[in-house]
Parts: sequence; C-alpha cells; structure tokens
Amino acid sequence: MPEPTTRERAQRIVESGWFRNGVIVLILINAVSLGMETYEDLFTAAPDVFAVTEGVFVGLFAAELALKVYAHGRSFFRDPWNWFDAIVVGIALVPSSAGFSVLRLLRILRILRLVSVVPQMRQIIGALFRSVPGMSTVIGLLLITVYTTAVLAEKLFEDASPEYFGDLHTSLYTLFTVLTTENWPDIADSVAEEHPWAPLFFVGYIVVTAFILLNLVIGVIVTALEEEVEAQRWQEDQELEQEQHEVVLDRLEALSEQVERLSRQVADLGGETGAGGAAPGK
Repeated sequence: MPEPTTRERAQRIVESGWFRNGVIVLILINAVSLGMETYEDLFTAAPDVFAVTEGVFVGLFAAELALKVYAHGRSFFRDPWNWFDAIVVGIALVPSSAGFSVLRLLRILRILRLVSVVPQMRQIIGALFRSVPGMSTVIGLLLITVYTTAVLAEKLFEDASPEYFGDLHTSLYTLFTVLTTENWPDIADSVAEEHPWAPLFFVGYIVVTAFILLNLVIGVIVTALEEEVEAQRWQEDQELEQEQHEVVLDRLEALSEQVERLSRQVADLGGETGAGGAAPGK
C-alpha cells in the first residue's frame, strides 16, 4: 500500500475522536476563563494572566482551524459549520483597539462552537431549521390568536382594569404574561369584580394558547428532530451498505482471479498430458 500523504494524515487527525474531544475540552476551559473575567476583583488582580491566557486560546483555535483547512482543502468551505467556526475564530483575531471593542465582546461566541463540534448538538440545530416552515405556521396562528384576544380584551376590560387593558399594546403585554401562566389569577381578579365571567375568558385563552398551540410548536420540533435522526441513520446505513458492497466486490474479484489461475493451471496440465500421450505414437 502507498504511504499516506501529509494531507491524508492531517485529515485522519482532525476526524479522530481524541482530536474532537480535545477541542471540546479546550472550548470548555475557555468558557471558564471568559466567565472568570466577569469578576472585577479577579480581572484587576491579574490582567496580564488573562491576556496571556486569551492569547494562548486564540493561537490554539487558529491552529486548529488552519489544520482543518489544510486537511480538507476546498471542501472545508462547503460545510456551513466550518464557516461558523471560521467567523468565530476570525472575530477573536480582531485587534483589541477602541474601534473594534464591540467585535471583541463577541469572542464569547467561541463557547457556541460546542454546537459545531458535538454532532448531537448539530442534529438539534438542524432539526430546528428543518422545523421552521411548519413552526412558522403554528406561531403565526398563535400570534393571530393573541392579537385577536388582545383587541377583544381591551374592549371588554378597559374600564375595569386600565393598568392591564388600557390600550392595545398594554393588553398585548398582559395577554403574553397570561400566556406564560405567570400571575394570571391576579389579572383575572382585577376584572372579576365587574365581570364575574372573566376567569372563564382567561381559562379558555390559556387552554387554547398555552396548552394547544404551544404544544403544537413543540410537536413540530420533535417531529423534525425525529426526521433529522432518521436521515442521519439512513446516511449511516447507506455508507455501511456501500462499504459492504465494496468488500463483496473485492472478494468477487479475488475469487475471479483464483478461478482464472485454476483454469490456466488445468489448461496447462491438459496440454502436458496431451503432449505426453502423443509421443509414444510417433
């Protein structure tokens, strides 16, 4: 077998489990370091330590990215997750001048690289994007329901409770609070004195929005996640079948070569036997 090239060796390294686990550990340590910077006493006590630590992390992440680019070549840029990693690492390389101070704050996004490194997290994000068409329909229905109910509640309860239903935007905020089922009895009690049937209004609203429509959103996401997992399993099955197909073809080729060799040996033996039998007759 020919010796693997340097690029093939680099590709084996970046696709290995120990390399991925090392990157995960590095991201987690960096997350702890960025969190410690939020403590003013620690940061002012040892600013040089944090500066050196930041430089080490940036250098390691840049080296990791460069190794992946070298290993995969142009195919590196075909994966959206690789673009995400490149942007996050590129933000970390921005000079820490005053003009780029806002961009420097975005280095906290390096923690989100866990999503691109861990395959299970990528599946969840993929499922969320897959569920956007169905989820947008359900969310649109939810917004229509909330808006309609807000207009209706403003007309019904404006005089009884102006602090909750004085105008449209106040009513929208109130009904969003009711949607979360947070302190909704207090809101219902504020209008129950003038409208004894008001609790039934809020109970029906909660049942429709919180229990039915929001659960529909969750159902759409769960369905998309199942489809994402099934698609991943199908791809793995296809790859396994391809490997098995190649193994069978290799074995058939080897058997064909053995049969061909045996045929040649039988033909050679037949020729030698014929020549030996013809000699006495001369």
